[in-house]
Amino acid sequence: MKQIDGGVTAAKGFEAAGAEAAVKYQNRKDMALIYSTSPCRVAGTFTSNVVKAAPVKWDQNVVARSPFAQAVVVNSGIANACTGQAGMDCCRAEAEHAGRVLGIPAEAVLVASTGVIGMAMPVERLCMGIDKLAAARAHTREAALAAAQAIMTTDTVSKEIAVEMQIGGQTVTIGGMCKGSGMIHPNMCTMLAFLTTDANISKEMLQRAVSSAVVDSFNMISVDGDTSTNDTLLVLANGQAGNKEICDEGADYDAFCQALDFITVYLARKMAGDGEGATCLFEAKVIGADNRENARILAKSVICSSLSKAAIYGHDCNFGRFLCALGYSGVSFDPDRVDLWFQSQEGKAVVYTQGSPVAYSEEEATRILSAPEVTVVADMHMGDAQATAWGCDLSYDYVKINADYRS
Repeated sequence: MKQIDGGVTAAKGFEAAGAEAAVKYQNRKDMALIYSTSPCRVAGTFTSNVVKAAPVKWDQNVVARSPFAQAVVVNSGIANACTGQAGMDCCRAEAEHAGRVLGIPAEAVLVASTGVIGMAMPVERLCMGIDKLAAARAHTREAALAAAQAIMTTDTVSKEIAVEMQIGGQTVTIGGMCKGSGMIHPNMCTMLAFLTTDANISKEMLQRAVSSAVVDSFNMISVDGDTSTNDTLLVLANGQAGNKEICDEGADYDAFCQALDFITVYLARKMAGDGEGATCLFEAKVIGADNRENARILAKSVICSSLSKAAIYGHDCNFGRFLCALGYSGVSFDPDRVDLWFQSQEGKAVVYTQGSPVAYSEEEATRILSAPEVTVVADMHMGDAQATAWGCDLSYDYVKINADYRS
């Protein structure tokens, strides 16, 4: 497997586009299209929030019941959440219009939205945007970037990746893009993520791979503890790579999963590091736990702690905040056996071991905590399990961004 320059158009047979439709924003791209030249198997995972946006409901139905999918239409600015029957009618109108323009069934069109909750959707503008997208779609690197930029809301950078690998003697490619900056919390996040692959893989095995991949990637990040109404991860596979169909476990499935895991972790880290108002990526790594699930719980507790996040922002080696977050996680452990240290590209500082603080240089610790990526490591000395979670620091700008997000 190797990483290559690309996004959702990297795999064979996929086209993309970005366009300006003035859904809410002005003078910027705010709609995106992903299109496959042939029908795709599709898999997805969605928000665990009981309050689900209309596009989530629409896509859940397509993933579960449609024989294939072939296009994804995305808008930013308005979430189409908490919009009642009008929201579902909008999803159908988008899918039917895209189906007519692209020459595919409405049931093969997935839709996604991100932005302000509760606002009415401008259906005419969305349909106009679909016309623009259909006319502009292309199998180019530039088209993939345009699509990635069009789905951004408070994101400061677009987020893309592509990898290729050999499966059954054929070159198989997976490309992807996502958006997410605020309202991010484990069990999916305010994130829209779209992956495309030319792998020939059965729908059952694709869904199995996707459901497994999110556990240690998108479900291990948090920016602010808020789980969105719109979280959606969709993976489309059109089979154009020509490999023998992956229909059970084995070497080919393992190779596909390895690449999928790499991509989902990469995109998850990009979202966490681009959290609203963030100045650095905050990583928590728990090692020596008694089992994998407890390791995940402990790591997530640390990156979800507002006090820990504030300490990272202030470059303050207040290690008690991190131990406190471990302690209220719900996992039972002996604090007198825990070792804790901070590390970054600037070095490593051990601050707590075997129940007692360790003498360290405040100046050195501050330098380590001032790096763009900071990791806190907790060795529980209970077993061999480990897990990593990702978040960001908590700055003044987070409040500023969200205080007037709607207006």
